[in-house]
Amino acid sequence: MLNNVLFYSLDKAIRRYRKFAQANIDRAGLNITIDQWLVLRVLLEDDTLTQTEIADRVFKDQASVARIIALLIKRGLLVTEALPHDGRRTQLRVTLAGQQMLDTVQPIVLDNRQTALQGISEDELTLLRQVLERIAANCSPARQPPKSEILSKTN
Repeated sequence: MLNNVLFYSLDKAIRRYRKFAQANIDRAGLNITIDQWLVLRVLLEDDTLTQTEIADRVFKDQASVARIIALLIKRGLLVTEALPHDGRRTQLRVTLAGQQMLDTVQPIVLDNRQTALQGISEDELTLLRQVLERIAANCSPARQPPKSEILSKTN
């Protein structure tokens, strides 16, 4: 039964949360997706990131992030600025309109999180974070055995 598979349950929870959260943003009449909001938040925290680094932080492929960035620029929520020391590269910056959008969405995000975590104690949340971090560490590339080791086990 799929419900007994931890990763199925985890994926189900994440997908339901994203659908729930996006519906609340849409209901507020805001023209932004969760993925667009994530990209803006990441860039607000660190505007020195490359598109590859942004993609890694928001768990999206580079092509999707490139499309999101292009749309955010078109909508005036992001701008590109040439780097003074390297004319071939640009830096992405959140505009005033982008900051205003983030400020407008923030209370909805906080309400969404509060609703989703209702009835879950701080101790449970702490344990959940620790377990998820351990799973992530177990699946990181540094933890994967070399291909030669995998091949030798199958032969």
